[in-house]
Amino acid sequence: MRFFRLPLAILLTSLAALAPALAQESVPQGSESAKPAPTEAPAAANAPSAHATQQTLFDALKRERDADKARSIAQQIVSNWRQSGSATVDLLMQWASKSVNDKNNGAALDFLDQVTVLQPDYAEAWNRRATLHYTMGDLRKSMADINQVLRKDPRYFPAIAGMATILTDSGEDALALKAWERYLAIYPADRDAQENMLKLSDKLAGSRT
Repeated sequence: MRFFRLPLAILLTSLAALAPALAQESVPQGSESAKPAPTEAPAAANAPSAHATQQTLFDALKRERDADKARSIAQQIVSNWRQSGSATVDLLMQWASKSVNDKNNGAALDFLDQVTVLQPDYAEAWNRRATLHYTMGDLRKSMADINQVLRKDPRYFPAIAGMATILTDSGEDALALKAWERYLAIYPADRDAQENMLKLSDKLAGSRT
């Protein structure tokens, strides 16, 4: 097997990208000390309800042990992530998808680049571009985009799976195992992730004997 060694700086950044989610996981629900003091006026009335819906879905995903039911919840979460709230961004994302289907990766990258400039907090554009970079064989750019995704939402489990895959491809099994552990802390019923983590655990255990 051919391994692609990633620079140390990228690997350290990858671990740092997972750290906020790990810290978030350790804070007790409802802890007042975890809430920053308000520095500006409350957001629009519809924003809290949208956040609450996503949080409710994440809570359900963490509790659900039936793989099919969990997959349905995960799909709802991903569907929420894909809602940009911008007709222009939606159109650019559609053009990017069509370009990928037409095997015109250069055009797809151009469209996704435009989205990251127009709406830099839209994590799905970074995630889509990370996937495209990966399919084009550019692991460094893919990992850089994944880090952007996880800075915006540390629970973005498709990006965590992408990180784990890249780390495995790069021969960084211990780091890949940490990524899969984080993934399963968010989405415990994913059987593929369970299998990937078990394989890595067995491989690492064998290398220590």
